This record gives sequence, structure tokens and C-alpha cells, in this order.
Amino acid sequence: MSNNRIILLLSTAVILAVMGFLLFGKSQEVDFSTQIKPILNKHCISCHGGVKKSGGFSVLFENEALAATESGHPAIIPGDPNNSELIKRLTESDPELRMPYEKAPLSQEEIDLLKSWIKQGAKWGKHWAYEPVQEPAAQEIKLEAGVGSEHTISNSSPIDFFVEEKLEELNLEFSQEENPNKLLRRVSLDITGLPPSDSLVTLYENGKISYEEAVDYLLEQPTYGENWASWWLDLARYADTKGYERDVSRTLWPFRDYVINSFNRDKPFDEFTIEQLAGDLLPNPTTEQLTATAFHRNTMNNDEGGTQDEEFRVSAVLDRLNTTYEVWQSTTMACVQCHSHPYDPIRQEEFYESAAFFNNTRDEDTHDEEPKLRFYSDEEKIDVANIVNWVQDLQGAEEARKRKDFLTFFEPKYEAHIATDFDKAELIDTKWLGMWPGGSAYLRNIDTQGSDQLLMNYRTGIDGSKITIQKDGPEGEVLSTFTINKTNGEIISAFPFKPIHGINDLYISVVSPNAKPQQNTSAIVWFAFVPTLPGKEKDGYKPIQETWEDLLKFKGTKLPILIENPDYMKRETRVFERGNWLVLGDKVNPNTPDELNPWKEEWPKNRLGFAYWLTDKENPLTSRTFVNRIWDQLFGRGLVSTLEDMGTQSDPPSHPELLDYLAWVTMNEYDWSMKKLIREIVTSRTYRQSSVVSPALYSIDPQNKWYARGPRVRLSAEQIRDQSLAVAGLLSPKMFGPSVKPPQPEGIWQTVYNGESWTEAEGEDKYRRGIYTFIKRTSPYPSFITFDAGSREVCLSRRIVTNTPLQALVTLNDPVYLEAAANLGKIMKAKDSNPSKAIAFGYEQLMLSPISDQKLDALTSLYESSYQEFKKDTAAMHAFIKLEDVETTPELAAMAVVANALLNLDEFLTKP
Repeated sequence: MSNNRIILLLSTAVILAVMGFLLFGKSQEVDFSTQIKPILNKHCISCHGGVKKSGGFSVLFENEALAATESGHPAIIPGDPNNSELIKRLTESDPELRMPYEKAPLSQEEIDLLKSWIKQGAKWGKHWAYEPVQEPAAQEIKLEAGVGSEHTISNSSPIDFFVEEKLEELNLEFSQEENPNKLLRRVSLDITGLPPSDSLVTLYENGKISYEEAVDYLLEQPTYGENWASWWLDLARYADTKGYERDVSRTLWPFRDYVINSFNRDKPFDEFTIEQLAGDLLPNPTTEQLTATAFHRNTMNNDEGGTQDEEFRVSAVLDRLNTTYEVWQSTTMACVQCHSHPYDPIRQEEFYESAAFFNNTRDEDTHDEEPKLRFYSDEEKIDVANIVNWVQDLQGAEEARKRKDFLTFFEPKYEAHIATDFDKAELIDTKWLGMWPGGSAYLRNIDTQGSDQLLMNYRTGIDGSKITIQKDGPEGEVLSTFTINKTNGEIISAFPFKPIHGINDLYISVVSPNAKPQQNTSAIVWFAFVPTLPGKEKDGYKPIQETWEDLLKFKGTKLPILIENPDYMKRETRVFERGNWLVLGDKVNPNTPDELNPWKEEWPKNRLGFAYWLTDKENPLTSRTFVNRIWDQLFGRGLVSTLEDMGTQSDPPSHPELLDYLAWVTMNEYDWSMKKLIREIVTSRTYRQSSVVSPALYSIDPQNKWYARGPRVRLSAEQIRDQSLAVAGLLSPKMFGPSVKPPQPEGIWQTVYNGESWTEAEGEDKYRRGIYTFIKRTSPYPSFITFDAGSREVCLSRRIVTNTPLQALVTLNDPVYLEAAANLGKIMKAKDSNPSKAIAFGYEQLMLSPISDQKLDALTSLYESSYQEFKKDTAAMHAFIKLEDVETTPELAAMAVVANALLNLDEFLTKP
């Protein structure tokens, strides 16, 4: 054999050996996030995680997992699975030593994975949702190629590319496109919550506008904002009452109107976020930006007598923290109040560092729910401007800003419930400071900012009570003495005050010759130290002073909002030991979890900086969460089905590349535009598919996880009611303003200590959209609850869709649906005197498709039997139908019965 041939054979052998080693000798890399973390979460972390660290071993954080345990040795030795105690315990034959203790052993496959992972170095890794959203460069190249060699891309939409790619893997394919009219009804219900108007249907049917143009038209309708606001108000836990036992009414509707307006104007979602979390901290905040902060004043407020305000203030702060992480980060944080997260790499200290952002607001769970934004009339706005200009001319811009702030939201001030050390005094109903004759109390740690004037909000039924305020105690310097007389309700009065500086205790006492020995001389609500207006010696001072006094008496609309404490009132945040707010641990400063995007130095360490952190493009969760929630609203299922959780215990995304593509383009190409995102989704082939499902397809994909068919989901509670009123010609187009109380059964409201009642709305207010219906937390609107709406006591990421007989009882018997049926029956009867033709017309109006012969026969039979019954029993006829503008006849009543049946059809109550 020649030397050349020998060299060639040796070279070939070497090449084959190297290839063999590369192909077979090197084991496949084990991925911690998708392969190892699920095993640890399932079998180990309940005993070795955030709650417990049995044996000194935890698998929650990398440093803890690789650290020495109580035995003095680490349980995981990277590169050495055979000597790692973790593997030894998993494979131990002695049941007292084998782990998991007293539970089923791990499968051999799971143990082999753990061995391979340790052998490869026990490399830790981030959960997929904590990785930054990356630009989808590779996918863009594929899409630009059009029809590729590997895939048959039947539509240029990136959404369809990702969905079809997954369908091909599963040997599935897209369904055909939905019937045009049904598709129009579907997208109209999704965008506006209402069926399309007759004019839009006519233009669409005649080819005057395309489907895409119809979508654009619907997105510009004011009804778009009304429909999508319901989704956001669930997240914001918006309601018209305070919650808890008394559950009295509150004014929060301006926030609901802010949400509607923001959606209709397509406010970028990052701006929408920043305004709600920190609008008050923006430079020169507008009324709209201040209104937005009511998002976190939707927390429940407990003003029942006997409660401790600080306890419920703390409860509100924690609710704000938990809600923020759920709404914007799809992260469950509530459990981290007591211990590090059981499954996700978030430490207990990080929970309180995040809480520190929310712990410095002025609200204190008080009865008056201050601070409140004052909505001045146009004339009053001029008065405010005149005062601000007067102060600016005489004292400069900073003093003018302070004066404007006080007139806008009456802060800063000290609520009287902070009083302590009572002597012949009390907190009346734990809310207001009351002092008997000769009584006294202290206000501790007060900074009057050198003010020469005290404003006091109080009420009294007694004349001649002399109040004295002294520095430090009864022997201290007298700072103010004044006499108060009987008032007509609560008033705000100004009293001279000796200027002092720094933090001081104030001793307040009263002498009242007209009060009985144990009678409260007054009920004091709050104190504020606001200097007198400058320029007493100048012309024009008197009308300015009178205007100031008039504005202090403001009685108009007031909205609870967030306002930050000034530095001299700043709170300290500490860790709660085991989550108990009474057991304080280490002090913490505002900060965000290390696992997520880094904090930038230019951001302020307050709620505004926190909002910037949330909306930063490096935040891995905000855009994914936003996209996932929108997708869920349109398809009835998120790309990650666990909407409230994208942590390590969440369901994995069905289409991870699609989720990240939409998240990236929403931030970078759409500039956080919600309308553009919705438009891309609803114009995709994926969305436009027929929702008809074959038995074979249903057996493969019952939840439509892979989107081989269009979405078919029951409408929301508000949409069901709104659609019924709309097709009956009753729905009012009136927008905004205080919530209304449409008909509901008697006796629903029976709340103790309340005294409020459900006064049924009149006129068009009876027929306004569901978004405007008054929501009482302890007694929500019955038909909404029946159709799975929430009580709005806490943040609700998704409504669970149920199917119960109670729902049919509502749509068959509720006065709203009976009145809608009567009016729809009148419309149908007026259209054609022939019952069958009238029924066919009504069906097509509602469903936008012709009625089948079988359904027409059944409904015509229903009409005939009802007609005969009402003809015999006119009393029953008049009890069933009552219309003011037409005479009730058996024919009309029978048609109303048919209309009622139409309003109860599954295809009417379900998105086509």
C-alpha cells in the first residue's frame, strides 16, 4: 500500500473519530430554565426554597444552591454529580434518607437530567420571561423571503408566519376564512363591544370598504374606549364604593373617564403607565395626569369605627405593590410579604424595597379619603390663577407653586387622627379629634414650615369653645389661641399662628363653658399650616383674600389621588418580620429586584423612577405582559395562558417567538400604540379564520391553543347587556360622568351602617353602557356577577368564563332584557306583518346571517303558541310586556317572546 494511501486512510479515520466525538461523545447541553428549574420547583423547592431551607439547603438562588449546607458541605458540586449530596439523596434506597421525603421518587429521566446538568457545571440560568426582549432579526429575514424552501407561508403577516410554523409541526393547518358578515360582527364586538351599525354593514356588504378599512373605522369610534376600559378597570379594581363592611359610596368616576379618553386617543401605553403610577411627580402635572393617579386610590378604604388607620394604610400600600407587579409584570408578589418567593428569584427584602416606592404617599385610610383633586369650574380656574399670579408677583415661583398645589389637592396637611396622649379627649369613631371641656391631646413630630397661619377643618355644635395650641406641652410657648362657634357642617377656618421651625410637638387643649362634662366640643378633621396671603397693604388684596376663602369652601367634584409626601413628612420603610406589619425589621430604601432590568442612575428613587423602570425597553416583562393581555382579550386565551403569572410556575408560551415579536414591535415600531397592536392582530389570517370546529380538530386542540380556528368566546357581562340594548334601539350614546343605577331586583342592597339605597335611573340613564353602571363592591350589579364580572375588590387579570342556569334566568327575566325584547319585538313586527318574515328579519339583524329553515320553524311555532296564549290571557300579556308608546296586542307580545328567545341564543351571546 502506498504511503499516500495510508495517509489518506489515517486522515479519514481521524476525521471520522472527531466527527463521532462531536456527534456522540459530547452530551447535549441541558437548559436550566426549561429542564432543571421545573424539576426543582415540582419536587424540591417546597422544603428547600423561599419558605423553608431544610438542612440549610435552598434551590431558589444560585449562591444558596451551591453554598455549604448545615453539614458543612455543598449539596451540589459542579462537575461532580456522583459526589453531590443532591444526587445521592435522590437515589438513596433508605426511605428515611431518600428525597423528596415521604413523597414519590423522581423518575429516572429527571435524575439523569439533574446528573447531566451537574456534570456540565450546574450552570444556572434565567427564566425565559426574565430575558430581555430581543429584536426578531432572524424572523424578519425569513419573512422578507416570502415563500421559503422550508415553509409555505400563505400570508405575509408575521403573526401568521409564527402560527403557521407551529401548525405545520403539529400537522395542522389554518381553517378557511370566516363568513364576511360574521367576521365583521366578530371584530366589531371585539373592538367596540357592540354589533356593527347598519350603515357599516351596508358599506361592507356592497364592497364600498374593505375589511381593513372597517377595522380602522371601528378603532376610531368612541365606543372603542368604552369597551376596552372594562378590561383595564378590572385590573385597576375600579368601583364606586370603598369596600369592607360599610362599603359607602366614593367618587372615582373621573378615573374611569380618564381611561376611556386615553384609549380613544391611543395614548402610548408607556405614557399611560407613567401617568397612573406617578402622574403627580411629573413636572407641572396637568389635571389629567393627576386624575390618572387614582389608579392606586382604587384600593379599598376601611372607615368603620374601631379600625386602625395605619393598619389599613399599610394594607393599601401592599395592595398597590402587588397590583403593580401583577398588572405590568405578570408576577405574583403577595407571598413575598412573608418570605422570599417560593418559586421565583425574588427575595423578601426586595419586596419591601419595591414597597418603599409606594410607602410615601399622603393618603392615610381616612374617612375623607384625602388627598383629593378638586375639579374647578372654568370660573373657579380663573380665580385660582389670579391667586397664584398674585403670590408669584410678590413671593416668587416656588411659593406660587405651593399655593397652587394646596388649592388643587389641599396638601400638605396633618390629619387629626394622628393625635395621641389624650386627656379628656378621644378619636371620635377613630376618625376625628374630639376634646371634652378641659381636654387635651398632642400632635407629635409636626413641622409647621414657619407658617404664620393655621387652617383647621372641623365641625361643632357648641358656641364659645376656646382652643389653645402650645409648643411641646402645657407649660410650653403659646402658639395660637382662638375661639370656635357652632358651624353648619364641616368648615375650614384660618387662625393666626406663631411661626416656629423644625420638628416639634404641639399640645392642643380646649376650654368650653357651654359644653357638658363629657361632651365633645368639636370634631376636628385636619390641620394645615399655610401662610397668609402676601400684600395686605396693596390694592386688590381684599378681593384676592375673599376669593381664597371662597375656594376653601369648594363643594364640587373631588377625586382621591396620589400625592407624594414632602421631605419633612417622608416615611421610613422597614421589612416586616414574617410579614407582620407590627414587627419591624431592617430599614430598606426604594429599589427593584436584581433578577429584572437594571436601574438607571438618572431615574429618581420614587414612583416616577419606578414607572420609568417598568416602561424601559430593557424591562423583560412589561411589553410581554401587555401583548399577552391584549391577545387574551381577542382570542379568549393568552399566548401565555396564565395571564397573572409569567414566573417559573407559569405555563410556557404556546408561541414564544410570536410573543417576543409582538412585544418588540409594540415598543419599537408602534411606540406602545394599543390600536396598532390590535389592528395587526385582527387583520391577521389567524384571527380571521372560521370558528367552526370539527370533532377531529377539537380532539387535538380543545382549547384552541394552536389557533387552527378562529376565536369563539362568550361575550363579557357588559357586552351582553350592551348588545341587547343596541339591537333593540335602546342603548344611549351618552358618555362620561357619574355612574348610573339601571333596574335591578328589589332588596339587593341591604348593607349595614350605610343608609344608601339603589335609586333607579330615569330617562336615557337607564340605557347607558355597562361601563357606567354603579359598582358596589359588597353587592355588585347582579346580572354582571352572573356573567362572571368581578366585585372589583382586588385586581382581576382574567374573568373565568362559566356556563350556569342562572345566566339563562337573567337574560330571560331581568327587566333590562325583557324591555329590550319588547322593543326588538316592536321593530320586528313593524318590519313585516308576516310573522315568519319578521322573525327572519330579526334573526339576520342580530346575527348578520340568514336564519336556517329549522330555526325559523321553531321560532315561528314559538310565536304561534305565544300568540294563542296571550289571546286567551290578556292579564299575562300586560304583565309580560309594557311599552309606553304603542298599544299592547297579542301579536306584539308574541313577537316579543320570540325576540326574547333570539336574545338568549348561544350564537347571540357568543362572539362568532
